[in-house]
Amino acid sequence: RKHTKNICPVSLVVFPSIPFAATAAMASAQTGGVKRPAAESAAVATADKKSRTDDGDYQYMSGFGNEFATEALKGALPVGQNSPQVCPYGLYAEQLSGTAFTAPRKANQRSWLYRVRPTVIHAPLTKVDDFGALKSDFEAETADPNQMRWQPPTVPDTPTTFLQGISSMCGAGGPSLKTGLGVHLYTANASMGKTAFYNSDGDFLIVPQQGVLEIRTEMGRLRVAPHEICVIPRGIRYSVDVEGPSRGYICELFQGHFQLPDLGPIGANGLANARDFLYPVAEFVDEDEEWTLFNKYGGLMYTTTVKHCPFNVAAWHGNYAPYKYNLDNFNCMNSVTFDHPDPSIYTVLTAPTDTPGVAACDFVIFPPRWVGMNKTFRPPYYHRNCMTEYMGMIYGKYDAKV
Repeated sequence: RKHTKNICPVSLVVFPSIPFAATAAMASAQTGGVKRPAAESAAVATADKKSRTDDGDYQYMSGFGNEFATEALKGALPVGQNSPQVCPYGLYAEQLSGTAFTAPRKANQRSWLYRVRPTVIHAPLTKVDDFGALKSDFEAETADPNQMRWQPPTVPDTPTTFLQGISSMCGAGGPSLKTGLGVHLYTANASMGKTAFYNSDGDFLIVPQQGVLEIRTEMGRLRVAPHEICVIPRGIRYSVDVEGPSRGYICELFQGHFQLPDLGPIGANGLANARDFLYPVAEFVDEDEEWTLFNKYGGLMYTTTVKHCPFNVAAWHGNYAPYKYNLDNFNCMNSVTFDHPDPSIYTVLTAPTDTPGVAACDFVIFPPRWVGMNKTFRPPYYHRNCMTEYMGMIYGKYDAKV
């Protein structure tokens, strides 16, 4: 009986049948600015200048899929209705829907944002003809049935931002029909500055392997380090700063959203517990400076400019928001008699399809855990299955190689 140590590869398993192819008074009518008492103004002005050296500077709310309510200015959230004729502080009410209006209540995802300026204010979007190695149309690629292995990508010597450093590895389906997913790698050594991005095609599940990502979103800030993951849902604007050379993995989910797997006979607790998922608190910047926006839409990249900071949401409530999770909090289940359980027992997040038990994507990890089965060969068994797997190391050694 042995204890496996320092093991945490990531497995992305794709659904079968589709193989991988490789803020104090009314807003000013002229500027849209917000007037505040001096004390509040000073607090907001310093909010963006706090030390960002550790997670202690970041504030979060916990609970996967909860209905959250958060405000950076006291009283910024309307009381009793979502879209009053005049919002507190002269803010603009804006609903961000992650599902259809008529999706069942248990599956419906949306948030109400109260912002200094509405997102509709921007110059016309123009297509970017050549945007690196980020792909989405996997139906146009040829699937290869061979097992493949890659060396870790080298972080470039030239300044490269998170968005510029995304390179597609494989995928299935595409965003036009909202089916399948894409798997990408990213490398970065420069922050995005006054550039923001939003993806209309799918959710980004980001898995850092090296380097800390400081992600500012419309809903607030997330600090995501190796051993952690984050999910940025479709349509949410964000910008990524890095602390030195960084690289990692991205799963882009074209259909639906990630959710926690059902536990079945495991019971009420175990695997990834809902309380360990962290969501940002509202934090906003009110400034009149030009920003560049990139939008991935229909597999293509578009760009535009805005004359204000896009991160101007002073308050929000709802259940559609970015979140992060520390993989070290995963509560493993395992066999205590004989044989290895199927790897699905290590599922952190899943994206189900209309077929019961079949997922568009399962995000699975193999973390440090006791492996103590009797009379059982310690590495996992050989297997062939109807799912396509993409595996990536975060740290340690892969189970079957130890």
